[in-house]
Amino acid sequence: MRPVAAFLALALVAAPAAYAQTPGPNRVAEAQALELLKRGIAFRTVAGEGNQTPEYANFLKEHLVAGGFAAEDVRVERLADTAYLIARYRGTDPAKKPIYISGHMDVVEAKPADWTRDPFTPVIEGGYIWGRGASDMKYDLSTLVATLIQLKREGFRPSRDIYLLASGDEETSMKTTQKLAEEFHGAELLLNIDGGGGEIDESGAAVIYGIQGAEKTYADFELTFTNAGGHSSAPSRHNAIYSLSRALTRIADYQFPAEINEITRAGFEANLKTADAPMAEATRRFLANKDDAEALAYLRSYPGLIGQTGTTCVATTVQAGHATNALPQRATANVNCRIFPGTSPKAVQETLTRVVGDPELKIVELDSGTVASDASPLRPELMKLITRLIHARFPGVPIVPSMSAGASDSMWFRARGVPSYGVSPIFMKSSDGFAHGLNERTPLSEIAPSIVYYRALLRELAK
Repeated sequence: MRPVAAFLALALVAAPAAYAQTPGPNRVAEAQALELLKRGIAFRTVAGEGNQTPEYANFLKEHLVAGGFAAEDVRVERLADTAYLIARYRGTDPAKKPIYISGHMDVVEAKPADWTRDPFTPVIEGGYIWGRGASDMKYDLSTLVATLIQLKREGFRPSRDIYLLASGDEETSMKTTQKLAEEFHGAELLLNIDGGGGEIDESGAAVIYGIQGAEKTYADFELTFTNAGGHSSAPSRHNAIYSLSRALTRIADYQFPAEINEITRAGFEANLKTADAPMAEATRRFLANKDDAEALAYLRSYPGLIGQTGTTCVATTVQAGHATNALPQRATANVNCRIFPGTSPKAVQETLTRVVGDPELKIVELDSGTVASDASPLRPELMKLITRLIHARFPGVPIVPSMSAGASDSMWFRARGVPSYGVSPIFMKSSDGFAHGLNERTPLSEIAPSIVYYRALLRELAK
């Protein structure tokens, strides 16, 4: 998951920076990152039978140990059909809190018959690398591992420990992330290389860079109505399908209250710099009074903005009836919610129950493998550092705090009090965004600047 602050791009115009495609100064690390990426894509790290995440984790361990990490400082732990990896870069001052780096090794399933190329055979073509995980997220993981090995090669000794925490099921149950967060939760901060990132336009000009500082809680609620049923020739006023239909209509008509936090406020303030007059006026009024009905309605008329103003719930699946000539005995729908930080799933469930207002409704929250987490505080020193590093490549590009729709590994660490930030350096065109989809790809030109960025970021934060 690496969503850029797309809602801000509605109003931002391209900065005058050129899209750099020249190789960087870390040639050995760049070559290693590409090799790690090519070989990494070939591991079918998909949940279920044949999951090769444990093999991929051991592959990364071998390279980290060969690159200077002590064998006892790199662990691979199995969990069911998957695994997670922990690599410790030892610091010189044990009194200082460590820095965590979060990422994941697993990928979304990909069916070879649907792809132009085999998804687990890396292909380099037209300046891109193609394959499942090319963007989400073996690209960042490969450049980060190559950077850590480069720092070892240079003899860098951080003042505080740096831990790479690579989960093995971020795309599914997140059980490995839960295990990691149980063991590791006393950090200065966590850098999630699977969040944040930049956008360029079709001409190659940088548009925006987003730092992910919050994410909404993912929740699925199952709504069910049951009746005695009967023969369709004798309709009853009690009909589970009609009851469910009324319930979903009431939910569709309901708007959750407006909410704002430090992260979304900063994002909307950044939006003001380039928004057109109607958007700027609505944004100013919303920032002055989040309950301004007209301003809120205007912002929520944009699909990319509605989620930034509060909790959203939407019906996603429906199942009803058991025969074409019988009254329905059961009608069930799934309502998917993306819950604003600070609001609990239980509170949302209570709201849905109240909105439906039907005592026959049975509503339960399904197990989605997520947890509610508050937004991380904006840290001025981190914002300044990332701004400096991004502007070294793209002078003047807007640096915008962002809240994603959820969910990433960060939520498990935020829930345990670890400030977490999505800081991937990759800049991509929206038209190249094929993560989770067919023919996933990422431009090879991002390897060199990613290593420059990660090297400087870790040196500064852990010097």
